[in-house]
Amino acid sequence: MNARYVTHLECSLTGEFHDAEVLQGVSRAGKPLLVRYDLARLAREWPRDALAARPRTLWRYRELLPLPLDVPPVSLGEDMTPLLPLPRLAAATGVGEVLVKDEGRLPTGSFKARGQALAVSIAKWLGVRAMGIPTNGNAGAAMAAYCAAAGITAHCYCPADTPEANLREIECFGASLTRVDGMIDDCGKLVAAGEREGRWFSCATASRARRRWGWS
Repeated sequence: MNARYVTHLECSLTGEFHDAEVLQGVSRAGKPLLVRYDLARLAREWPRDALAARPRTLWRYRELLPLPLDVPPVSLGEDMTPLLPLPRLAAATGVGEVLVKDEGRLPTGSFKARGQALAVSIAKWLGVRAMGIPTNGNAGAAMAAYCAAAGITAHCYCPADTPEANLREIECFGASLTRVDGMIDDCGKLVAAGEREGRWFSCATASRARRRWGWS
């Protein structure tokens, strides 16, 4: 059986195909790449009731994630997070129901842990040895944590007004931290420059904006 159900990566603007087993950032058009799957084969080979028997973590959906099934993920325990009702807020605002998703239960205390768990797992699989990110805090802390677990060097560039708690969390995981006298786009330019020089692979959320900001 094929080690995963991914068929290719596809430019979200042009539909151009990209190789899913080659390290990629954004498409040649500077847009995010979408993962495409062989859903027909998945439906034939994967019984739906198998999902209910699996642990309630991010990785219960392995067949619909781009990491090959035979490659161990870099995981810190990405549990499912609950939707909690807020009845008093619902009553005060006059709406039927208000729910809040408690993402603080994830390993680094924010939803960024899910994306970074997968990003770092893919990076490790494809041989990345260093990663860089412009961050206001949470994404950098998550990348630093997963890079530490993966044995990948992490470089985090933060605006000067990033909360001290986030900076300490990044440093706690052993990442290289640079405080930038500027905004997040200034951090992004520095990360993009380092990527061009071959110093790391950029894990910038805003990498989709490279053409707009002239980072590429």
